[in-house]
Amino acid sequence: MTRLAGQAPTAQHSPESEVRDVTGIGFGAANLALAVALHESGAGDRALFLEKQKEFGWHRGMLIEGSSLQVSFLKDIATMRNPTSDFGFLSYLQEKGRLVDFINQHTLLPSRIEYHDYLQWAADRLGHMVEYGVEATGVRPVTDAGEVVALDVLAGDRVVTRTRNLVIASGLRPRLPEGAETGERVWHSSQLLHRLPAFDERPPRRAVVVGAGQSAAEVAAHLMERYPQAEVCAVFSRYGYSVADSSPFANRVFDPAAVDDFYFAPPEVKQAIMRYHGGTNYAVVDEDVLQGLYRRQYEQKVTGTPRLRVMNASRLVSVEPRGETAAVRVEFLPTGEHADLDADLVVYATGYRSADPAELLGGVAGSLRRDAAGQVLIGRDYRLSTTGDFRCGIYVQGATEATHGIASTLLSMVAVRAGEIAQSIIGGRRDPDRTAGTKAVAGNRG
Repeated sequence: MTRLAGQAPTAQHSPESEVRDVTGIGFGAANLALAVALHESGAGDRALFLEKQKEFGWHRGMLIEGSSLQVSFLKDIATMRNPTSDFGFLSYLQEKGRLVDFINQHTLLPSRIEYHDYLQWAADRLGHMVEYGVEATGVRPVTDAGEVVALDVLAGDRVVTRTRNLVIASGLRPRLPEGAETGERVWHSSQLLHRLPAFDERPPRRAVVVGAGQSAAEVAAHLMERYPQAEVCAVFSRYGYSVADSSPFANRVFDPAAVDDFYFAPPEVKQAIMRYHGGTNYAVVDEDVLQGLYRRQYEQKVTGTPRLRVMNASRLVSVEPRGETAAVRVEFLPTGEHADLDADLVVYATGYRSADPAELLGGVAGSLRRDAAGQVLIGRDYRLSTTGDFRCGIYVQGATEATHGIASTLLSMVAVRAGEIAQSIIGGRRDPDRTAGTKAVAGNRG
């Protein structure tokens, strides 16, 4: 039975009275995959996951109707680790009675709405392993004979649980341009579907979308469809949207073997790989979305009703709220010329960054080993390198792009990575080269 958020433990069963084998912070796709791996290995009974949301949710603000996942359904939360798992996407389809219907689509890419439903289905089956509505704010070491033998996980001043291993997967944070401020009419694309209903009664006449990636293109298309009379101004510094490189050879950068190659590569090789293959993920648009957007703009020119205004090679100079509108200034970079727009809403589709796991680890900061630049060292098994008196394991999911490669924040590796972390915890093994690598703060396709 899932314990309700805020429910106080009894005197006989205080959080400190039981030491769990695993506690996960966050219950998105990454830690959900870990929960599945632990459950299937028989280690799920002594694991607990803490999620600050009141219920399961995965990018709810961008579940745009008609939008598709950008990776194969086979890269779900279980299949690449265990092809026979009944937590795979195909098992979900079978249980929902849609397996044949999905096959008839001739696609590897489920809709984003359907994939959210799949994740919800898996999360519901593991409801006994998660406590919703609890935001972990820190950890406190538990010592015995001078060694750290456990960690108390805190929510404010309250101890939520005591654990031997901690897995931090606290997700992504919206990335905004330096100095940008959000408000009633200015917000990040992650809030799109939460914020737009407030504009439906009085539809916007002009919307500004900042960014050149997948989210930016999808937001622009959605705004034109939702508000047929509105002008949508797409502002980005590139000369045009760029198509994502999804070719089979380039996609090998997301293979499990690529993580080993990347992790053990020298720094200059890591940088080169990221530079070569940034076009698979960053500031790029899937070809079908890009072609659809261009076709829509062309048809608007044919009918004499242009509504998509592409302000390429440009940057947003300023946004000033003015009552029921926002005054937006855009600079055309080749000439320095300014254009002033009166906008009803401004959407920053400028990507994400990984949450910094160190934010939760102040209580054990002195036990974390760091490199010469002060960055926390991360092992191949995603375990933070710690001092010799530290007997607990702290693992991170997501904030490892600089050490483990471009797939760190993406769905491609969640099942395999979850299996590796579960095996490290269950086997209690120590990576022989855990001191290599540094912490990364990464983003994903904007």
